[in-house]
Amino acid sequence: MTSDDLSGGCPAVTEPSRAVFISYASQDAEPAQRICEALRAAGIEVWFDQSELRGGDAWDRQIRKQIHDCALFVAIISAHSDARHEGYFRREWRLAVERSGDMAEDVAFVLPVVVDDTPDATARVPDRFREVQWSRLPDGQTSPAFVERVQRLLAPASKLVRSSPAIAASAATQRTSPDPIRGASTQKAIAVLPLANMSADPENEYFSDGITEDIINALAKVPGIQVASRTSSFAFKGKEVDLRQIGDKLGVTSVLSGSVRKVGNRIRIVAQFVSVESGYHIWSETYNRQLEDVFAIQDEISRAIVDALKLQLVENRADLATPTTNIDAYNLYLKGRFFFNKYTEPGLRRALDFFQQALMRDPGFGRAFAGIADCWADLGDDWVAPDDAYPRAKAAATRALEYDPNLADAMTSLGKVLCWYEWDFAAAARQLERAVSVNPSHAEAHYVLGSTLPAIGRLDEAIEEMRKAMTLDPLCAQFSRWLGRFLLYSHDYAGAIEQNLKTLELDAGYFQAYLDIGAAHLALGNPEEAVTWWRKGQVLDSSVRSYDAFIVRALAPLGRQEEAAEILARLEEESRHQYVRAEAVAMGYAAIGDADRAFLSLERAFQARSAGLIYLRIEPGYAPLRSDPRFGDLVRRIGLK
Repeated sequence: MTSDDLSGGCPAVTEPSRAVFISYASQDAEPAQRICEALRAAGIEVWFDQSELRGGDAWDRQIRKQIHDCALFVAIISAHSDARHEGYFRREWRLAVERSGDMAEDVAFVLPVVVDDTPDATARVPDRFREVQWSRLPDGQTSPAFVERVQRLLAPASKLVRSSPAIAASAATQRTSPDPIRGASTQKAIAVLPLANMSADPENEYFSDGITEDIINALAKVPGIQVASRTSSFAFKGKEVDLRQIGDKLGVTSVLSGSVRKVGNRIRIVAQFVSVESGYHIWSETYNRQLEDVFAIQDEISRAIVDALKLQLVENRADLATPTTNIDAYNLYLKGRFFFNKYTEPGLRRALDFFQQALMRDPGFGRAFAGIADCWADLGDDWVAPDDAYPRAKAAATRALEYDPNLADAMTSLGKVLCWYEWDFAAAARQLERAVSVNPSHAEAHYVLGSTLPAIGRLDEAIEEMRKAMTLDPLCAQFSRWLGRFLLYSHDYAGAIEQNLKTLELDAGYFQAYLDIGAAHLALGNPEEAVTWWRKGQVLDSSVRSYDAFIVRALAPLGRQEEAAEILARLEEESRHQYVRAEAVAMGYAAIGDADRAFLSLERAFQARSAGLIYLRIEPGYAPLRSDPRFGDLVRRIGLK
C-alpha cells in the first residue's frame, strides 16, 4: 500500500515502529474512518487502507510489510465482521496473530475494538484476540480515553515489558516525567477495576468478577492504603472511561485493571497498575497458571502493588490466607457472590444455593458461611420475616468466625443481626468497630456501624459514618440513600431530598430512595408531592408492600380517609399470607389517627423484631404517637436511648 492509499493523503511513514494499522471489514469503513481521524487528530500516525477489494501481489506484500512494521494493530470487530466467512481482513488478523506469537506475552500489539454490541465471548475472532483487553467504541465514536490509551501504548515509556514488579517500581521512581504516585497524603487511594472476562464462555464472568473482588478485599486489609469498594469500581465495568475521570469520581490516584481468561483448568490473568495522573504503567504482569494457583496469583498481585508503593507508603505486605483447598468450592463461592451482588430476592436466593453447595465441597469454608450470613441478613425485613432470616444469618456468621476469626464480612453480618434484630446495640457497635479495625476500607462495615449509632443516641456520628462509607464507595446507591435517610431523621428535609436525588443519579432504579424523598416532601407539608414519589417507587418494585402503607400517610392530610382505610384493610389481609412490614402499617394508622391499631401493629413488629423499630424515636412517621404513654414504653423495651 502506498501513501496514496491512505485516507486524507497521509504523509510517507518516517517511523514505522510508531504507526497504528487499522484492519476492518469493508462494511465497517465509516466507524473505522472515525477512529482513524480521531487518532490522527492526536498526532498519531495511522495506516488505514480504504480499498479492501484491491488485489495484486504488490499490494499484498505492502500490507504484510506494514503489519510487520506497525507498533499497534487495531482490529475492528462487529456484527459485519462476524457475518463475513471470508475477507482480506481475516488474512490481516492471522498475520497480526503470527507476529504477536513472536512477542513477549505482555507486550501490547493487538488492540481489538468493538464498534457495536457484539459480545466479546462469541465474536468470531482468533483466540489470541481474547487474551487482551478489548475496547468498545460504538459506531467508531472515539473517546479521549481510547486515544490516551493508544498514546501510552505507543510511547516508549509505557512499554509493558518488565522483568519484575520490583524493577518496575524502581523505574517509576527514576522517571524524569511527573511522578506517577502523588504526594504522601493522597497516594494511598487506589481502585481495582473489574477484570475483563476473556473466556470463550460468557458465563465465566462470575470468575473474573470474583477474582476482582478478592483482590479488592486483600488490598483493603493493607494498612495505609484506601481501596475503592466493589460497588464503585464495578460501576465502570465494560466502559471506556478516561483514567482521570475514574480518579475524580473515586478519589483515587492509581488503578489496577486487566483481564482473566479461564480455559479448563488453566487461567491467564493480565494485570496493569497505572498512575491516574500521568497515565504511566507502574507495573504490568501476565500470569499463566493452573486454576489451583488462583490464590497465589491474587497474593502476588496484591504484593506487587504494595511493593510498587512501599517507598512512599508502607512497609506492610498483604497477607492472604488460602480460604479453601477445594477449587470446586471456590468456584461455587464465586458464583454465589456474583448473584449476591445483584441485590434482588431471586439473586440472593440463588446465591444462598451456591454458598450451600460450596459448603458441601468444603464444610470448613469460612467465606461460604459468611456469604450465607450476608444473604439472610439482606433478605430480612424486605423479603423475609426477621424471625426467619436473622437467626439464620447469626448462625452462619458465627460459624464463619469459628473458621476465620478475622473475617470482616462475617463480623459485619453479625453486627447487622445484633443491631437490627437482637437490639443489643452495644454489642453490635463493638463487633462493627472491630470489623472496621480489621479492615478500615470495608465500606459495608462503616455503613452498618452508622446504622447502629442512632439507636444509642449518636445520630451525628451515624451521619459521619455514612459519609465515610461513601468516601470508600462513592458510587454506591445504598450508602447514598442511607445518608439521605439520616439527613431526613435529623430534620434536614431539603438535604435528604438533595442526597436521594443524587442516589437516583447513581441508580435510577433504586426504589428505596423514592421512599425517603416522599417522606421528606411529606414532612415539608407537600403530601401530593409525596404521593407522586411513592407511586414512582412502587412502579419499580410492587412486591415491597411498604409503599402502600407510606401512601396512606399522604392520603390522610389530603382528606382521602376512606381510601386510606381501604388500603390498610387490604394490607392487614395480605399480612395473613405474606410478609408485610408491620411498623410501616403502624405509621399508616398513626396518620389517620387510629392510635390503637397503630400500637397493635407496632406490637406485631416488636414481636417479629423488625429492624425498622430501631429508629422509632427519630422516624417522622411515628410523630403522631409520641405523646402516647405506650410509645415511651415501647422505646424502653427496645432499649433505645
